[in-house]
Amino acid sequence: MSGAAKKGPGNLKLLKDAFIITTGGTVMFAGHQIYKGNEKFYKEYVMPFFQLFDAETSHKMAVKAAKYKLVPKSKIPPHPVLASRVFDRDFPSPVGLAAGFDKDGEAVDGMLKMGFSFVEVGSVTPNPQPGNEKPRVFRLKEDKAVINRYGFNSEGHDKVYNRLKVREVEPPVVVPGIMGVNLGKNKTSSYPVEDYVQGVRKFGKVADYLVINISSPNTPGLRAMQGKDMLDMLLEKVLSERDHIRGRKPPLLVKIAPDLTDQDKIDIAEVVLNRKESLGGLIISNTTVSRPDSLKSPHKDEVGGLSGEPLKDLSTKTISDMYKLTEGKVPIIGVGGLVQVKMLMIKSKKGPPVIGKINRELSELLIKDGYRSITEAVGANHKTKS
Repeated sequence: MSGAAKKGPGNLKLLKDAFIITTGGTVMFAGHQIYKGNEKFYKEYVMPFFQLFDAETSHKMAVKAAKYKLVPKSKIPPHPVLASRVFDRDFPSPVGLAAGFDKDGEAVDGMLKMGFSFVEVGSVTPNPQPGNEKPRVFRLKEDKAVINRYGFNSEGHDKVYNRLKVREVEPPVVVPGIMGVNLGKNKTSSYPVEDYVQGVRKFGKVADYLVINISSPNTPGLRAMQGKDMLDMLLEKVLSERDHIRGRKPPLLVKIAPDLTDQDKIDIAEVVLNRKESLGGLIISNTTVSRPDSLKSPHKDEVGGLSGEPLKDLSTKTISDMYKLTEGKVPIIGVGGLVQVKMLMIKSKKGPPVIGKINRELSELLIKDGYRSITEAVGANHKTKS
């Protein structure tokens, strides 16, 4: 018994050392695979790990990882065939990060490091607001979709601007890339138009482009601003404010909903065409309040905006309709032209490596079809039909 007692602490130390070595080795291996951007490792380990947590917690963890640049760096630059010049900005590829992921401008450099051509921050509201009560994000795993009712949770203009203002420095002291800022209104705002005017004034010098988001379904009264008269008045005010900015003036884009009637689309197109010389373009589309009969998840009836696979056809149709109604004269960011990615990283379970995969496969398809530039492919389907 006495001999066994003397060996006990030594055995415990050996076990402790073995645990440290094994754990350290595992962490180093995982870190190496994450740094390399190993698609298989992300699909089999990293993304399933995030799925262990509720949707909003996973979202916050992903933002923090990007904030501290604990994400893989894109190793291969996009093929030149993917480059385009849109609203006086040069995009190395058409793949960008949609608003809604980095709401408060914490992770711009990390996301650009991963290979996104452009990153859209927001939506940002003038005053801080907590958004809707939790839970407010729901995974629809069976449907490859998400429903959210965040409600423009935002740290407000001042805090977000203080994070982003470093991007004004010349020469750049941050990861190079295009950054947009998506503007929203406060829930209790008595004059919503002024909220957007303030946003243009605040972020006009730091952003490469600005987005007027009037299509979230989670802020009461917001989508009413897509109406013809209201939209025309809103654009008049924000464009006037934009034109007062000294130096390079950021393009202004309008983000619209997929849940529009045919008349709504006609009205929006008319307003946009009347201002096409001063307006940057459209972003199509936000989430939908519709619920396809095909949905299977127990969360399918949650209130909020639906995104992911079930939105694809509706969003694509809205893009097609607006392209025709605007006669191909207005740049569109959506599922064609420039492409914003957020849900795809989640539903593909490949995480950040999917960005490089999209760029690689897209360039291969363009070259195969004989295009010299992605710009040549924009609207090709409509041109063929006509």
